[in-house]
Amino acid sequence: MPPMPKNNPARRNRTATRATLSAAHSVKAPELPPAHDWHPMTVSWWEDIWASPMAPEYDSSDVHGLFILAALVDEFWLNPSKDLAGEIRLQRQCFGLSPIDRRRLQWEIERTDEAQERGRRRRTTSTPAPSGGKKPDPRAVLRSVS
Repeated sequence: MPPMPKNNPARRNRTATRATLSAAHSVKAPELPPAHDWHPMTVSWWEDIWASPMAPEYDSSDVHGLFILAALVDEFWLNPSKDLAGEIRLQRQCFGLSPIDRRRLQWEIERTDEAQERGRRRRTTSTPAPSGGKKPDPRAVLRSVS
C-alpha cells in the first residue's frame, strides 16, 4: 500500500497571480515618453495593451518594464529582425500578453453572457439526443456465402 500524502496546508498548488480579468475597466494608459518619435504601430500596440483586460493587473512598477518593451517593439517596426522578435517574445511573457502567458499566470478573461449562451446552444445542438431503444446490430446484414 502506498504511503498517504502528508497533510500540508502550505501546499495548495495555487498560483498567487490567479485572477479573472474583465474587459470593462477604467485604467488610463500612461503616455509614452515624448522624447521619442514613436512608430504608429507601436502607438497602436500601446493603446491595445492598456485597453486590454490585463491592464488592471499592472502595477505602477510594471510601467517601466512596459516602456522598455515598447522601445523594443518600436525598434522592431523600424528594423525587423528575428533576434529582436525573440527578445520581444521573452519580455512580453512577464505581462501576460499572449494566451499561453495568461494561462501560465492563471489569468482568465471573463466571458460575457452572450458568449456563454452561444457555447451552450452549440453544445446542445451538436450532441445527438440519446435514442430510447436499442440500436440494430450492424452484423445482422452479414450472410454466409458458399
